Amino acid sequence: MSGAAGPGANLTALRSHNAALVLRLLRDAGEDGVSRPELAGHTGLTPQAVSKITARLRTEGLAVEAGQRASTGGKPPAVLRLVPGARHAIGLQLDRDELTAVLVDLAGTPVAARTAPFDFGARAEEALAAATAEVRALLADAGTGLTDAGTGLTETGTETGVAPGGAAGGGLGGGLLGVGVAAPGPLDHGSGVLHRVTGFPQWDGFPLRDALAERLALPVVLDKDTNAAALGLVTTGTAASAAYLHLGTGLGAGLMLGGDVYRGARTDAGEFGHQVIQLDGPPCECGNRGCLEALCLAAVARDDHTDAARLLGVGAANLVRLLDIDRVLLGGRVVLADPEPYVRGVATMIAEDSARASRLPVPVDVVERGGRAVVEGAARLVLAPLFALG
Repeated sequence: MSGAAGPGANLTALRSHNAALVLRLLRDAGEDGVSRPELAGHTGLTPQAVSKITARLRTEGLAVEAGQRASTGGKPPAVLRLVPGARHAIGLQLDRDELTAVLVDLAGTPVAARTAPFDFGARAEEALAAATAEVRALLADAGTGLTDAGTGLTETGTETGVAPGGAAGGGLGGGLLGVGVAAPGPLDHGSGVLHRVTGFPQWDGFPLRDALAERLALPVVLDKDTNAAALGLVTTGTAASAAYLHLGTGLGAGLMLGGDVYRGARTDAGEFGHQVIQLDGPPCECGNRGCLEALCLAAVARDDHTDAARLLGVGAANLVRLLDIDRVLLGGRVVLADPEPYVRGVATMIAEDSARASRLPVPVDVVERGGRAVVEGAARLVLAPLFALG
């Protein structure tokens, strides 16, 4: 019988959230670890609740005791640390002409990576087959034995927030939590369905998440490439209120507002490249004229990176004014091939606009992880729920 979730469901959700908070503190502490009293102090949980959670995490192999703190008068408290290799996640970036896959541990550290040609314009079955083959090859390259058994997640693990939402794991994975997929937008993050991707209308309405989950027998999470990169920046503490501008085969933005990724009511926020900045401009594949993406890519095509940077800076200045963000981060293969003119050009346009508005300009930087920002962010789509993030 359908109806509202009862108290038991709420209690399970609370337990999952509390365990995720503890896991996050263990992750952030790194090799130094953290004691149970410190966990209680940081989370506000009772010592008894912390003891129960850490016991379950140790049973699952996610945490281990690693020495003791110096005594302050009583029994020296034991230190616990995360076991990064206890679970893994896969990030998969589907670009218009290239596929990148990465295997990361619980700390988000890459274990293996692959890059291969990819045709986003191919038939769905061909594209899915290529993506599946790369995931299997990635696991074989890693040599972790992850292809030999199920995920090993018990009911206890699920209750404590160890397993992400989605389909049940199996097939490929001892300790493999799932696959995060970053694809060009627009798309529906909630349903895992692609919309009318610019230049590739045949994908409109395709349930990419579920189709890949069926092939891989693993949980799959889907999001826009720019949102995946933004999530990576938020979860690593790189940015709290910023915009990530990605210039590659297309142009999009990932928005970080108040420490969270902003996806919008229909998960369609960040279609940065389709703001119209020239009413009588050239046609864009989205159907409009004078879109920033069309103008910027045209400048790149004629090898005029100064003009491309100026145009990108115009759009960035609009975004800074609109959202009052405090940082702009640049990425994507075009920018990363020669970052200096883009950083200089975007910073100049923002500074000029800020001067007209009598306010200080925001800093402009290249994203720290360079070409891996999107694919590593895709893996963090899977990891984020374990740490009450995203």
